[in-house]
Amino acid sequence: MITIQGKGVSTGIGMGPLYFYRRTKAEIKTYTVTDTEAEWQRFKDAQTTAIEQLGVLADKAREEAGDEAAMLFETHQMMAEDLDYEEAIQALIQEEARNAESAVADTAAQFAEMFASMDDAYMQGRAADVKDVSQRILNILMGVVQGGINSEVPVLLAADDLAPSETIQLDKSKILGFITSYGSGSSHTAILARTMGIPAIVGLGDALDPIYEGRLVVVDGSTGTVIIEPTDEIFADFVSKREEQLRQRALLEQLKGEENITKDGKTIRVYCNIGSPEDVHAVQVNDGGGIGLFRSEFLYLNSSTYPTEDEQFEAYKSVLTQMNGKEVIIRTCDIGADKQIDYFELPKEENPAMGMRALRISLSRPGFFRTQLRALYRASAYGNLGIMFPMVTSVWEVREVKRLIEDVKHDLREEGIPYSDHVEIGIMIETPAAAVLSDRLAKEVDFFSCGTNDLTQYTLACDRQNNDLGRFYDPHHLSVVRLLKMVVENAHKNGVWVGICGELGADLEMTETFLAIGVDELSVSPRAVLPLRNKIRSIDTTETSPAILASIDSDESPKF
Repeated sequence: MITIQGKGVSTGIGMGPLYFYRRTKAEIKTYTVTDTEAEWQRFKDAQTTAIEQLGVLADKAREEAGDEAAMLFETHQMMAEDLDYEEAIQALIQEEARNAESAVADTAAQFAEMFASMDDAYMQGRAADVKDVSQRILNILMGVVQGGINSEVPVLLAADDLAPSETIQLDKSKILGFITSYGSGSSHTAILARTMGIPAIVGLGDALDPIYEGRLVVVDGSTGTVIIEPTDEIFADFVSKREEQLRQRALLEQLKGEENITKDGKTIRVYCNIGSPEDVHAVQVNDGGGIGLFRSEFLYLNSSTYPTEDEQFEAYKSVLTQMNGKEVIIRTCDIGADKQIDYFELPKEENPAMGMRALRISLSRPGFFRTQLRALYRASAYGNLGIMFPMVTSVWEVREVKRLIEDVKHDLREEGIPYSDHVEIGIMIETPAAAVLSDRLAKEVDFFSCGTNDLTQYTLACDRQNNDLGRFYDPHHLSVVRLLKMVVENAHKNGVWVGICGELGADLEMTETFLAIGVDELSVSPRAVLPLRNKIRSIDTTETSPAILASIDSDESPKF
């Protein structure tokens, strides 16, 4: 028996023979072409075919896994015709007389390196996307047909990594789980695996050796454990665990339509975090009570120039309309730090996480900010809108935002454009400064939403993207919990409600703590809604809260 430890990125138990994914490879040759226009047209034809193929994959993904999965391939379609990407290829073909294959391969390497060097895990994941899109175009240019699974029985599929297009094209009836040497929890493949309910483990490194092919393997996507040739006893334990997980999943489905209420009658709202209008479907099928964080920066990341007021309005209106009166909280543009966009032309900074980012950019560029505020208020006529502002550190920032809002509302009235007078205004508490000033900030807004990822990073002086910091980056740290408790107390004194929209909101080990300190709302990924509801309904706060509060306030805190 051999045990390998990786990182679980999609829960579930898988067991069966190990099979390594087969790829057809062709050597990419570089040579000089005499007719650069014909070579450019050759690339354009391959590009068109690739976009058509991705459209077919998007339809297939939507049928098998919903709109969220389909969006991955729609994003790939946009990436395939990205202007910067296309111009880089065109320059190599027309200015250096390079063949199309060489131009695509070099451009892919250049763009992938650029994404991989970014601090943000989401943007790092785009390195795999540009490789995947480019490989598709290369395959078309070279006439290569990709391989897959040549097995008569279902298998645990192993690979160095799997691109989203490779994942979606596989015969799901033959997939018991994904196991990869590389990859991350934020990669599109991990997202697809979670959406489809397929166990997945990444980061196994060189320990995932092809010599194990064909051997019986069991995997636990919750713990990241891979066991090759398990003993009969361990195999039986995994069978029992899988049966229990399936039973629990069926029970969770029964919670749809139920309240998020504790045994002693305390209610907490459970909303969802989304990144685009296409994610609304996932909110609906998982019974989310509303949207607690709609990241508007997708509009900017997916565009080669500033999105217009009308483009933004249509996106916001779409989400509000689909949510049919349920609350939708949209965060204004959170660009900067680990999310850099060329056309913003932000100056290079030694420490961008501490520099010009989020609300600081918006307040420094009032024209850009006004465009987004106009789109938001125009959309407010179509649903229940809340707006929140990221990276606040001072009261004057909030007052400046409110002044701009009043200017925008005045202009809309003058133009006869309808908007809602009932838009809640909130701020994100993601800096220690905002937490410490929460008593004063609460007098300015309707709600707080705590971004625990950044709040932990800034409080502990730990870069949350640095995996080497390990145990030093601890979102359960007592200092973070005490700040959250202080924020809730200051908010409630001023009639302001408080939500959690960071990853900590879905951490079931923290649910009792959030209830104890009085958090009003938890906003999580759509698939986390029902497990969180189940946890909430299992808690009696009269039993759990006193001990938790004592631990937070104690000099010697055993819980934190």
